[in-house]
Amino acid sequence: MAQNHSGHVLPNEINPLDASLPKATDIADITTRHFSNLPSPHITPEIMLRLAHFIDKELEDGAYDGVVITHGTDTLEETAYFLQLTIGAPIPIVLTGAMRSSNEVGSDGEFNLITALRVAVSKAAQDKGVLVVFNGEIHSAFNVTKTHTSSVDTFKSVHFGNLGMVTKDHVYLFNTPLLKPTHMVTQLSKRVAVLKVYAGMEPDLLLAVSELGYDGLVLEVLGQGNVPPSLVDAIQTLTQQMPIVIVSRCFNGIVQDVYGYTGGGQQLKELGVIFSNGLNSQKARLKLMIELEISATHPALEESFRVE
Repeated sequence: MAQNHSGHVLPNEINPLDASLPKATDIADITTRHFSNLPSPHITPEIMLRLAHFIDKELEDGAYDGVVITHGTDTLEETAYFLQLTIGAPIPIVLTGAMRSSNEVGSDGEFNLITALRVAVSKAAQDKGVLVVFNGEIHSAFNVTKTHTSSVDTFKSVHFGNLGMVTKDHVYLFNTPLLKPTHMVTQLSKRVAVLKVYAGMEPDLLLAVSELGYDGLVLEVLGQGNVPPSLVDAIQTLTQQMPIVIVSRCFNGIVQDVYGYTGGGQQLKELGVIFSNGLNSQKARLKLMIELEISATHPALEESFRVE
């Protein structure tokens, strides 16, 4: 991306980060592949799946020690997690990007790319799944999220902390994520909606999900796993038609079946709602899409979302 004379950031035909690669020849023997040139809001799950197949084929055809993907920041965490769900490669797959375009003062793209390359060739990063490297920090695809609209320190692992850090001399990984089985699907035919619950929410919004032909629903619920009483009947109806996964709309924490009042987590659990494990709603949607694609049973879905 680059700024034009109006100050607007637009796609550039040439990836400005390519200019940084000659500076990285002492890090690795780099092979460059251009997959797409899209703003990150234009990325769809179907494009993520094409990327997953693209990477999978590259790894079959060539001997690589690691993969680095440059990606716009708006949907970077979703692409990272999608690749985590689909690619089971032992080598590091690292996503990075820039919060400031290449011609802005303080552009962070070159630093992030060089840092990501160092992580990708690090032995410490092997068998750690898909990683996101930004601002000298290493994050798991499961946990990382964009927390600020413009800060270069935007990517954070809000629940469990980052996996490691990169200094001038070393790549440090202090934690090892728990990795689950991957599923490389051939298509994405299932539709999953995401709705955010709010005080006094109307049930017709939930019922519309079924009427519109969706196959699953992710609800961002209140607190530890609660909804207004007005939604209980609609949830009961929907659970007979599709899986409903709940995540908390809170920035931190996981959902649990703690409260026993009407609309509380205990009642939702009894209705068959699936409790997630700390995923945010955008990632839970991708996970549910893939689980539905492989025809996972309800018990399998519960297990899949239980622990990460």
